[in-house]
Amino acid sequence: MSAVIERVRAVRYAAARISLTPLLVRAGIFLTVLVGLVLAYPSQVLLGRPLGALVVVAVLPAVAPRRIWPTFAALVTAGGWLLATDGYGRPIALWRLLAVAAALYLAHTLCALAAVLPHDAVVDPELIVRWLVRAAGVLLATFVLGVLLVELAGIGREAGFQAATVAGLLVAVAVTALLGWLLRRR
Repeated sequence: MSAVIERVRAVRYAAARISLTPLLVRAGIFLTVLVGLVLAYPSQVLLGRPLGALVVVAVLPAVAPRRIWPTFAALVTAGGWLLATDGYGRPIALWRLLAVAAALYLAHTLCALAAVLPHDAVVDPELIVRWLVRAAGVLLATFVLGVLLVELAGIGREAGFQAATVAGLLVAVAVTALLGWLLRRR
């Protein structure tokens, strides 16, 4: 029983010391995951009971960004996208695809930031601004490259889907090989 009391005291002490910046980063995680889920899932699902479960999915990475929850939230978002396009027949819109991808990336990068920030950290706002500007640069470059590849592939035809899929797989394999080579080089 004393272990439980000690654990409750430790949680109360940590909650009393929490600072604003790590709390705002975790709120950003919650919002980006929730936006990604809302954009990915069809409206028929969002109007029903599963909305509460999706809110819980959005809370989990904000509470524990070092655990498996960010990956779980990304997989649930991708599952929602597949459910909407294949299960409910929603057409693939480029703006929605880019918005879901942006939400996934922002959630991922904010989870990485929250994982290294202690709850009681006093953080210079410039650090957060630089982190978000870097993320915005990555998103902008990704959007430009993605739209360019979609236009070059002629996505309106069935062959365009295959060309875009093959190009995406080649890029993914190249990035994985590059990261593996960089890890071995250390």
